[in-house]
Amino acid sequence: MSLAAIALNRFGLGARPGDAAPADPRGWLLGQISGFDPRPAVITALPDAAAMTLQYRQNLAQLRRQGVVGVRRPGDPEPPKGPEAEAMANAAQRERRQAFAQAYGGQVGARLTLSLTSATPFAERLVHFWANHFAISTDKLATATMGGPLEFEAIRPHIGGRFSDMLLAVTRHPGMQFYLDQAQSIGPNSLLGEAARRRNATRQPGLNENLAREILELHTLGAGNYTQADVAGLARALTGWSIGGFVRRPLGVAAPDGQFVFQPNWHEPGSVTVAGRPYRQNGEAQALAILNDLANHPHTARRLAEKLARHFVADAPPPALIDRMATAYLASGGQLPALYRALIEAPEAWATPLAKFKTPWDWLVSSLRALGRENVPPLQAIGALRELGQPVWRPGSPAGWEDDTARWAAPDALLRRVEVASRIAAPLAATLDARSLAPRILPGTLSPATASAIARAESPAEGLALLLVAPEFLRR
Repeated sequence: MSLAAIALNRFGLGARPGDAAPADPRGWLLGQISGFDPRPAVITALPDAAAMTLQYRQNLAQLRRQGVVGVRRPGDPEPPKGPEAEAMANAAQRERRQAFAQAYGGQVGARLTLSLTSATPFAERLVHFWANHFAISTDKLATATMGGPLEFEAIRPHIGGRFSDMLLAVTRHPGMQFYLDQAQSIGPNSLLGEAARRRNATRQPGLNENLAREILELHTLGAGNYTQADVAGLARALTGWSIGGFVRRPLGVAAPDGQFVFQPNWHEPGSVTVAGRPYRQNGEAQALAILNDLANHPHTARRLAEKLARHFVADAPPPALIDRMATAYLASGGQLPALYRALIEAPEAWATPLAKFKTPWDWLVSSLRALGRENVPPLQAIGALRELGQPVWRPGSPAGWEDDTARWAAPDALLRRVEVASRIAAPLAATLDARSLAPRILPGTLSPATASAIARAESPAEGLALLLVAPEFLRR
């Protein structure tokens, strides 16, 4: 298997019929980081996080008026009741769902179009990798339309910079703040906390530890490398980190919808200790210092190196490779390109066996690229990915989607790929010949058995489908 084929299929998103093999595969990959466009037109044309935050706030207000969510306060009017009110509520719910579906479809469509047409497929794969590292799930009201904005605004601009900058952008983004209930986390001893206690001594203000825990366990140090005391310390430091549009007057600072805002009157005063280090800064600076130190911690370096190596090289990557990547990351001061360079220059990353089994997203994208598709109706892609078991931005937990063969290679999952392959191949059977396409899509890996099966196919459509579910196509 040539290095060019490995670059196209393992590091990229799959070969396309008209792709020329890169003469310098390693240079081609590394050059994509500087040539990557983080804000292409297909993304800038979409509503951003501010618009999605406003939509969420308006929906929330409507649900409260209907008595669906929230706690009624003394003096609030009774929510309407009766058949007419119920019909109006159902109509509003259908309208909300349609608006969510339209926004989600546009975001998935943009992501897929970029994956099919981008001149920097390695950079696009890195975007998908980091979006899964900082996973949110769009199956709750607050984040139903935030998967795209988080990826487009907090991940894409930072794949070629320092990890600390990406970590900060994600932590401040409304998608992550809403998903992990950070936007209204209040220090018990803050000014707002004290005012709340004076009003109601039995009701404590809401300090939330969700974001702090996931930062430590999933985004930086990793499981087993932090304590509950670290979680509590980081959670206190993060109090006051919020999003505009959710102001508690008179002690809240107003800010535009969707914009990060630090609320000083919500912040828990005093020093904290995280990962063995004390932080005595005041206000927002405290969490900023913690996040920067976490991003440059040796445990974080090793966690990031291991996850990247698992994604690109093998389910159980060589420890020596992980060590070299982590060392390069720390020596660079946390620069992500240093991590990528150490990976690409490693001989282990270019081993010829097709060690990685494609996830449903990888497989669908590479299948469409193999067929020369440059756009697909979003609803078709959404339906296919739901059928394949990996709907975009919906992993169901902050841990994201699994990245190993055991998760995706079950017999029933393979059967679903056969069914999807048949559907996407059928419309192109009149213009594509699988027998001539296979060597271009699988250079150096096309086996005699697969070539023979394609040649014996009963129809052109069956030949294309067989190519897309061939053992060597299912791996990269």
